[in-house]
Amino acid sequence: MVVEVEGFYGVYLLYCTNPKYKGRIYIGFTVNPERRIQQHNAGKHKGGAWKTSGRGPWDMVLIVHGFPNDIAALRFEWAWQHPHVSRRLAHVPRKTKKQSSFDFHLFVLYHMLRAAPWNRLPLTLRWLRQEYHKELPPLLQPPLHMPLAFGQVRARPIPKGKAGEKGQEEGETQEGLLLKETAPQRCRICYQKVQSEDDRLRCFHPGCCLTAHVLCLAKNFLQKEPEHLIPVEGICPSCRNSVLWGDLIRFKNGCYGDLEEIPHSQSDWVNELQNRA
Repeated sequence: MVVEVEGFYGVYLLYCTNPKYKGRIYIGFTVNPERRIQQHNAGKHKGGAWKTSGRGPWDMVLIVHGFPNDIAALRFEWAWQHPHVSRRLAHVPRKTKKQSSFDFHLFVLYHMLRAAPWNRLPLTLRWLRQEYHKELPPLLQPPLHMPLAFGQVRARPIPKGKAGEKGQEEGETQEGLLLKETAPQRCRICYQKVQSEDDRLRCFHPGCCLTAHVLCLAKNFLQKEPEHLIPVEGICPSCRNSVLWGDLIRFKNGCYGDLEEIPHSQSDWVNELQNRA
């Protein structure tokens, strides 16, 4: 199964399988994982990086996605590549002689997912090649709002037409489209019209009719945490269920259904936290 994600920004880890260079790793940023691994294995003349050119084949082992934009993803990439230069990772121990490059950078990644500012982002850690997956101690597990996923992922093609416009969704009727055109939806928080699909969040709970501006819902969730910019969870103002902010973003981007496990309620989240302790 290949999952399509809208607005894809990902930071990936490559592993070299060439016997001459086996064990080497490479960290990079991409908006199209399928195309990027082909470029790496084709060489620098086909768009691959010079550090990977002529040393393949390479496997794209895992990818972290869900960044709000390319700048956030590129900053994450740089810190992962230079953990001992980044001031946010000064606490991470240096690589030991017994550690492989793969194990060390996986160790760094799990520290990064628990460090600010990345620990509040709605990120997903996706193992593209399950045979490389390694379990880590509970203290190094990612935050509970960052789910673990397995399987391939691709960027969803941008629909034709104006930037930001959406094509007709599968199964959507002409009557439904007409209704949308004649009765614009309003934000549940500010009651203003939601003009753009890019600025719209919906709840994934069955029967919930929530529609809200991204910023309005974020401010609503952050009422008890005004010092933060990105919420972790909150109560849906429509169905009153406890929801994770990351789940709403994944539902919006189309990568919600394939996650290994998503605790949907506060009680589930507390139980999961106790199990990991």
